Amino acid sequence: MQEFDNAEILPAVRVMWGGFSLVEAELRGMRRLLQMSANWTHYINLSGQDFPLKSQKYISNFLNKNPGRQYIRAVPQRTKRPETLNRINDIFVEAFGRIFHTGIKRPYLRETSPWIGTQWKIVGRKFCQFVTSDGRVDRIKRFYRYSFIADEAFFQTVMMNIGDVNNLINDDLREIDWIPDGYIKLRPRNFTIGDANMLTNGRNLFARKFNIDEDLEIIKFLEDYLASAEAAERSVIDPALRIVDRVVPALECASERFAGQGAVQIQP
Repeated sequence: MQEFDNAEILPAVRVMWGGFSLVEAELRGMRRLLQMSANWTHYINLSGQDFPLKSQKYISNFLNKNPGRQYIRAVPQRTKRPETLNRINDIFVEAFGRIFHTGIKRPYLRETSPWIGTQWKIVGRKFCQFVTSDGRVDRIKRFYRYSFIADEAFFQTVMMNIGDVNNLINDDLREIDWIPDGYIKLRPRNFTIGDANMLTNGRNLFARKFNIDEDLEIIKFLEDYLASAEAAERSVIDPALRIVDRVVPALECASERFAGQGAVQIQP
């Protein structure tokens, strides 16, 4: 990591799927990024099973053309996802490496509406500053600490109740194929080589999930596809000329691979 002066690996902490510890991990990352640099403009959270479908150059241009917009899925939970209301109506406790469903009922926050979406987001620096430091967020944080799968609802609820919703786009720009999975209702399917055409011809910036133990071929295919696209981008004779967005589909992709969670720095 020494060659990347704008990157850092934070000390590991224990987190658990479905627990508020996932939210705390993101807030911790946002705080550290804000301390590290004043130059980045967007926060993009990714997991180790995500993969880019567009180049860093494409993503940078896209975000520069859409300044101030927040890309996060958010729908009113009571009307659109009523089957998930037990996540906030009941008290859940994360402790001893487990999540305990107490079955104890509780009222929801006064003068606040619950919202829900997915964990994945592309949000601006201003929102990161707001959600990590504004005192009005504290009561929402205290409530969701004892909820289930808070990472799919906490940020949406903050944004839709006390944040700036004027530039919210109900889209996380991820290619995800949701399939039924018992108690949690839905889970993302692992992509395979059979999805190659769909993944390389879509509009989304990232895709999830991938599992190299299940299908390594799709990862190799995407790496090769993006590498050839990056070479095509470098072949432009005059770098001062603006590259038309869709000259050939390959120009929409690139070879840079993302992993973990972090921020994309948009350089002037």
